[in-house]
Formats: sequence, C-alpha cells, structure tokens
Amino acid sequence: MTYQFVRTRQFERALKSFLKKHPDLRDIVVERLILLQKNPQDPRLKTHQLKGNLEGIMAASLTFDYRLVFYIEGSLIYLLNIGSHDEVY
Repeated sequence: MTYQFVRTRQFERALKSFLKKHPDLRDIVVERLILLQKNPQDPRLKTHQLKGNLEGIMAASLTFDYRLVFYIEGSLIYLLNIGSHDEVY
C-alpha cells in the first residue's frame, strides 16, 4: 500500500525553514519521505508513537537530531512538523 501525503500549512512553513537552515539534509528528507510513503513502519525511520498531549501522533527520525511528525488516517499521512526534537515536541 502506498500512502498519500497531506501537507499541513505548519509543515510547509517548518519544511521551508528547515531546508533553509539545513540545505545539506535535503536528500535525506526526500529519502525519508519516500520511505514513509511506502511503509511508515520501515525500521530505518525508527517510527514511534508519541505520548501525553501528543497521543495519536507519530514521529520518525530523519537523523539522530531531527524528526518528522505526522499521523495516519486510512491511506493518508498528515505531515505536521519537521525539525529538532525541541522544535517539534
């Protein structure tokens, strides 16, 4: 099953800012989004459920320091945020 992305406004702003600060990570972002679209549970993403007031939302690792935050409804993946641990949680 291939998922379709829904990019929120918050994600669009965060992505633009993230890529401006980290142009060297553009290829990694693209690679991780492709993996996420094909299989959100791919071990390379280290996908995990969030807890507390972010319950129901998931995060995937871009690198050791950066995360991609999203949730899944059916065949749609809603992209919510991208950035460092402190920025996205």
